Amino acid sequence: MVLTMNYAQAAVLAVQREMTADPRVVVMGEDVGRGGIFGQYKGLQAMFGPERVIDTPISEAAIMGSGVGMALAGLRPVVEMRVVDFALCGMDEIVNQAAKNRYMFGGQGRVPLVARMPSGIWDASAAQHSQSLEAWFAHLPGLVVVCPSSAQDNYSLLRAAMQCGDPVVYMEHKTLWGLEGPVDEDLQIPLGRAATLRTGQDLTIVSWSRQVHVCAQACEQLAALGIQAELIDLRTIWPWDREAVLQSCAKTGRLLVAHEAIQAAGFGAEIVATVAEHMPCKVKRLGAPRIPVGYAPVLEAQARVSVEATVQAAQQLMR
Repeated sequence: MVLTMNYAQAAVLAVQREMTADPRVVVMGEDVGRGGIFGQYKGLQAMFGPERVIDTPISEAAIMGSGVGMALAGLRPVVEMRVVDFALCGMDEIVNQAAKNRYMFGGQGRVPLVARMPSGIWDASAAQHSQSLEAWFAHLPGLVVVCPSSAQDNYSLLRAAMQCGDPVVYMEHKTLWGLEGPVDEDLQIPLGRAATLRTGQDLTIVSWSRQVHVCAQACEQLAALGIQAELIDLRTIWPWDREAVLQSCAKTGRLLVAHEAIQAAGFGAEIVATVAEHMPCKVKRLGAPRIPVGYAPVLEAQARVSVEATVQAAQQLMR
C-alpha cells in the first residue's frame, strides 16, 4: 500500500511495523513516551506499553550504555539521542563499546542497536544544536551510518537499520520532519544502496540528507543554463555506494560532492579522493565553512551551503 505521509510519520510507521514483527525491538530515550520532540514515536507507547517504549532519565551515557547492554543480551533497541549534538555525552559507549564489540569478541557478541541522532542545522538553534557529524561516525570501524532524505527512505531505511545485526547510527535531519511524500510500505531499500534522483551527462552531483533537496533545486537552475547534472542521493554514508558513484563519474567525467557538514575533513573528501584514484575525473567539494552555526539568521545563513553556491561550483567544473 502506498500512503502519503511526512518524514516523522514514516518513522513512526517503520518502528511500529518492526515492533509488531519482532518482540525483541524496544525503544528507549528521553520523551519517547510522549512521542519524542519531533513526533517520531507518536502513539507507540500507547500501542506497545511502557515496558517496550521506555522513558529514561536525562543521561545520554546511561541511555546508550543501557542500549548496548540490551543489545548484547539479545534485544534490538532503538536508542533515541534527541539530537546528534547530545549524543556526544554518550560517545564512549558508541565508540568503545557498540562499534568494537563484534570485533573484540570474535563475533560472539553482537550489538544490533539503532542510535537515532537527528542531525544538521536546526533553524534558530545555534551552535550546540545544529551540527552535522556524519563523518565522525563513518570514520569508526564497526558502525553503519545512514542519512535518509525523504519520507520513503526514512521508512524503508529505518526498517533496514532495525533489521541489521550491527550498530547503526541513524541520522534524520532536524528540519525534514514535516516533509511529505509517498511511502510504499512494501518497498525494501538495502543499506549501502544510493539512489539516482536525476540523470544527466554533463556532471555528477552527490549529496545526502537535507542537502539533496538543495542540490535538486540547483539541478533545475543548471538545466535552464543547458547543463544536465546527474544527482545521486548517497542515503547510506557507510557503507557508501562506490559503484553507483564511479559509474556515473565514468559517464560524466566531472564530480561535485555537496554536503551541509563542514567541508574540512567532511565525508565529501573521501568520495572525491576515491573517484580521483580510480579515473581521470574533475572533482570538487562543497561544504560549510569551518565556523560554528550562529543563532542570528544572518550568521546561520553563512553556515549553509546554498543553491547559488552549488550552481556556481557546478559551473566552475564545466569550464
